Amino acid sequence: MNPMYHKAHFLMSAPDLRQLPTTIEREVAFAGRSNAGKSSALNALTQQKSLARTSKTPGRTQLINVFPLDDRLALIDLPGYGYAKVTSAMRSHWQRTLPEYLANRPGLRGVMLIMDVRHPLTEYDRQMVEWCGHQNLPVHILLTKADKLKRGAAMNTLLKVQKVLREEFPHASAQLFSALKKDGIDEAHAKLDSWLLD
Repeated sequence: MNPMYHKAHFLMSAPDLRQLPTTIEREVAFAGRSNAGKSSALNALTQQKSLARTSKTPGRTQLINVFPLDDRLALIDLPGYGYAKVTSAMRSHWQRTLPEYLANRPGLRGVMLIMDVRHPLTEYDRQMVEWCGHQNLPVHILLTKADKLKRGAAMNTLLKVQKVLREEFPHASAQLFSALKKDGIDEAHAKLDSWLLD
């Protein structure tokens, strides 16, 4: 386990790319549907209870949140997508901003895509993986809330997702993850290391 991730701290929230800091040399973005458990995953990976604000109301992250690890490296929390109650203006803003971020952020090394293990690869998730593919960005999927399924069922879902990735999205990988049980943290850290520290 790399203690570097425990140093993550909140720097700023930005409504679009122009406000993001220019000093970051390498970053990894966290993306996912609004209720997939993105904030809980970020908190588990950084061993902090409230680095990313978890909420009973999906769609709370509507800005780009920047969490530096040091002067050069950062984790970026992107707005949750696919949530019906966001205004249509906000939705169209993010449909423009997310591809723009993926295409134009020079230090972006990869995307951690958060999916609920019970509802993987929704239409929005596939679109996100496709966008990343167009930019030659690697994607690592955290199938969260793995504790909600029996081990066999969770493994079954993982194997199905991995089969789809092999056939359709060879730039993506996947693993099981449980913020509650702290399962999958070392594997996710290893992926972050490969992107941020290689």
